[in-house]
Amino acid sequence: MMCGTSGCATARYLQDRPIRDNALESSLQLLRWRGPEISERTQHTLRRYGLNETYQSDSNICIHQLRTLHRQNLDPELTYAVSELAYVEGKKAERLGRTSDAMNHYGIALTTSYRYLFGPQLADVRNQYDPQFRAVCDLYNESLEDLLRVLCAENRLRPGQTYTIQTADRKFVIRTEMRGAWKPDEFDRYEFVSDYDIKTLRNRHTTFGLGVPLVAVRKPRGANDSREKYYPEGLSYAVTALLRCSTGNEGEYAAATELLPSTGNSESSVRLASHNVPNRNFANEDPNETPVCVLEFFDPLRANQIKLANDWVPLETDLTTPLAYFLDSPEYRKRDRATEGLLDPDDAQQKRGLYMLEPYDPNRIPVLMVHGLWSSPLTWMDMFNDLRSFPEIRQRYQFWFYLYPSGQPFWLSATQLRSDLFAMRQTFDATGQDRAIDNMVLVGHSMGGLISRMQTIDSGDDFWNIVSNQPKEKLRGPPQDVNRLVSALEFRPNKSISRVVTIGTPHRGSDLANSATRWLAGKIIKLPKMAISTSNRLTRANPGFFRDTRLLTEANAVDSLAPDSPIFPVMLKAKTSSDIRYHNIIGVLDDPPVLAGRNYKGDGVVEYDSAKMEDVKSELVVDATHTTLHMTGKAIFEVRRILLEHLREVDSEDRLAWDAPTRTPLVADGAAGLISDPRFRYERQAASQSAFQLSGTGDTANRK
Repeated sequence: MMCGTSGCATARYLQDRPIRDNALESSLQLLRWRGPEISERTQHTLRRYGLNETYQSDSNICIHQLRTLHRQNLDPELTYAVSELAYVEGKKAERLGRTSDAMNHYGIALTTSYRYLFGPQLADVRNQYDPQFRAVCDLYNESLEDLLRVLCAENRLRPGQTYTIQTADRKFVIRTEMRGAWKPDEFDRYEFVSDYDIKTLRNRHTTFGLGVPLVAVRKPRGANDSREKYYPEGLSYAVTALLRCSTGNEGEYAAATELLPSTGNSESSVRLASHNVPNRNFANEDPNETPVCVLEFFDPLRANQIKLANDWVPLETDLTTPLAYFLDSPEYRKRDRATEGLLDPDDAQQKRGLYMLEPYDPNRIPVLMVHGLWSSPLTWMDMFNDLRSFPEIRQRYQFWFYLYPSGQPFWLSATQLRSDLFAMRQTFDATGQDRAIDNMVLVGHSMGGLISRMQTIDSGDDFWNIVSNQPKEKLRGPPQDVNRLVSALEFRPNKSISRVVTIGTPHRGSDLANSATRWLAGKIIKLPKMAISTSNRLTRANPGFFRDTRLLTEANAVDSLAPDSPIFPVMLKAKTSSDIRYHNIIGVLDDPPVLAGRNYKGDGVVEYDSAKMEDVKSELVVDATHTTLHMTGKAIFEVRRILLEHLREVDSEDRLAWDAPTRTPLVADGAAGLISDPRFRYERQAASQSAFQLSGTGDTANRK
């Protein structure tokens, strides 16, 4: 019932790192006062080619000679040494304030490491089992991040534009492009995930590969866009930046429509390569040529593998830090939405509504999460963060959140949710073409479960009969007032909702809503003025019409949750559609509080007998308190199971407009404890269409 999120306004979700995270910090001694220094392996290469003394006397001459040797010899050790040496010199130059020199060295490190990873000339000598291979990936990632940081500092990181970077001895051409549903001007600014540590959220979901994970802060579209109200202020998205390099003789970037060489494999013959490195010898390379690169911004929710030079390459991604960055924004830290919604429902109405933390997608099924009493959508962030880490979930689902004034009676909130869902459909899908919405799943915690379930019941006149034994047609008053009251007491199933998950929900009320708590709630909770004024006007205009006017004029959320509330018997016997599936997650403490008694069975707020329902398709009992039940790993994994079951039923019934993709066996990732699905990849195609690949994520536990 009370979800324990009061005080969430002071919770911090991020902590600034004093020094950014850098995978090369240890191997290159970046933080030592004598550092940075090249690795022992690169020193060995310098000694092997007689360049150790040259490096000690003049590093620039050493790099020049190394690059000359590199163009004449197919030795990956030389390629690695050039990249590492250039990066080290770039860090030294940046430390001394020589930005141009630093960018020049980072550019050399980038293009050289890219050639090591994807150049066909090294295909026969590249060893992916050598630790050096991962070290080259780190050199690529870190030199790209350092280059991007310089561009960000100069406000030159704008997708859709082409930049020419002129350094002391060379020139780089960088074209920037978006990959995904975003527009080039979608974002206001970018932040780097390596600058932050996660707090409050239990897990940090990442994947390892190539690229630089970023926080992209969304730019508002303006008040004239009716969709804008569904996106909270300061919303940020996960983005991964990746630089594709080409050093062709003409400085051209390889055509995106270039077909892969035919190998007789039907799959490869229809795929289109994003980039093919020209097959030519290093000896023919011109050291003075202008590298032409494409800086691409990928949405890791849609793809975390891309096609580079015939290989599927995993992207380095971070889904959690951008979420934490948004939750840690001043707008959310300075206001306690949970307490505001409890104590002053009337004022909280201004922020009431559906909220989306991702761009609306007509092809993904909505999962709407509804919080409980004294709570807000923040209570769902652990579940949202974890569910999104499963590729099979994020590929087919989008998550929405409902914020409402929890101090008002829950049936009033259910009425408002009904109208808010209708308004959302009119805004995003006025013609009703987006079939995914018609398979919506509601997930409600505590009182939010009651609000969710009320969207699916047929009450007939039973709710009305609670307040009056007179036909509603005889009710006199302003038409607007009459319609508002009647609609609040009449429910019909929302046909867009096909599954409901209730978690710790008091289907028969809670004993904590007793005379003492109800008295206290009546003193501190301000009832909604509009609802109260409407009821008062109608009771005055219709003397003797209502059985008990207190239900209309005095009841608050705590009153509505009392076990003796007349609303519960009506809800329990109300008709439901056979097409709707219900699931229940119940908290039962193995070691209940002493004051609760030895025989107590419940989560500390809601007893098992109140939470249990007979019409559910599944029930899971979890040893957890009421306020943490929906945050437990068991509850989250159960919701994942339910969502996958929902997909199987949706696909089997062919209820979606698109053809369901052919399901392939999911492969367990023992290291991460997650699931990998090899189907979803990103590949640029001729008609600017994309195929996607998503794979499992590695989770780093991150607890306070």
